Parts: sequence; structure tokens; C-alpha cells
Amino acid sequence: MPATPAYDFPSDLLAGQEELHQVRAELLALLKRLPWSVEPLDGFSDDHGWRKVERPASPGWTPDEQAEVEKLRDRERELAVFVTCHRFWDQVAGPDAVAARARLKHVHEKAIDTE
Repeated sequence: MPATPAYDFPSDLLAGQEELHQVRAELLALLKRLPWSVEPLDGFSDDHGWRKVERPASPGWTPDEQAEVEKLRDRERELAVFVTCHRFWDQVAGPDAVAARARLKHVHEKAIDTE
């Protein structure tokens, strides 16, 4: 298997990608803790589909919880735009761009492995 080329990512791009990973992890953890419905809804059970679906009653999200989710989603969008539109991507094209983007997404894993 051919070696994956190394890329000299700028520090601000690396920092943006790392923060994007952190924000996405924080958002996922928050969404897992919150009730399944933003609005208060009764529970239900449906066994007419290919699998049974059940949900308990949902009290909905508080205004603070809604604001926190919105804040994290806004930051996630900002970071995604920053990372994908960074000037670094002008230097790579075609298959190299695909490989570089894939490499950038996993740079933080290598840093964790070497610590």
C-alpha cells in the first residue's frame, strides 16, 4: 500500500480542525443527554413498521438548552466554513486535495497516539 503523503498544514487550519472536532463531540454529547423532542410531546409506541419504535414522553428542551444547542451548531458551521475555505486548499488539487482533507480530519488522532 502506498504511503500517504505528509502535508504541511498551517497551524490555524490545524487549530480550526481540532476545535471543530471538539465542538462536534460536545454537541453530540449534549444531544444525547437532551430529551428526544425539542417541544413537549406525549410518548408513543408503533409496531406497524419493519421494527418497533417507542419513545417516552418528552418534556421538551428548556430555553437554555435550546440556546446551547444553537450556539454549538453556529460555532460548528463557522468552523466548517473556516476549515473548508482555508487558503491552504488553493495549494492542492484533485486527488491530492481529497487525500489532504482526509489526512487533516485524522491529524489529531496521530497526536494522541504519540503522547
